[in-house]
Amino acid sequence: MRITISGLAGSGTTTVAELLSKELSMDVISAGEMFRAIAKEKSLQLGEFNKLAENNDDFDRGIDEKQGEEAMKRENVIVEGRLSGFFVPHADLKIWLKAPIEIRARRVAGREGMAYEEALAAMKNREQSEHKRYDQYYGINLDDLSIYDLVMDSSRWRGNGIVETILVAIEGMKE
Repeated sequence: MRITISGLAGSGTTTVAELLSKELSMDVISAGEMFRAIAKEKSLQLGEFNKLAENNDDFDRGIDEKQGEEAMKRENVIVEGRLSGFFVPHADLKIWLKAPIEIRARRVAGREGMAYEEALAAMKNREQSEHKRYDQYYGINLDDLSIYDLVMDSSRWRGNGIVETILVAIEGMKE
């Protein structure tokens, strides 16, 4: 089974992917981790790396293609990333997690050890950059959730509750 978990920063994709991975004993491929690793390798903050990526589509294309290729090599995998639903077209279950930006900014601020206002401003800039790049590079509109089988508001449930819902969805697929 191939599962994709997508959503904007702070929506809980990494948390849910890790919890689901433990529950199903499946590996996780994380596009976000790949992106952060490249930024760190280049000694850049995520915002700086996003700006660099706006002018050079090699970074996005490389990560997106690699996660799709890795997913197709494996029979049981969870692929976590903003565009995973698009780059793993034959996924058995595609999930989008959403939450209001204020909640996501609080989560990111706590995770990154920064002030809420700083996290909110950085997220707005990052999301604007990503929307622009994804539309420009691939013709993908991140606001179009029609490719997803399951869309959940992660501000309403904890990670374990979301995982329980996903497990019910998987069980229903088997029938």
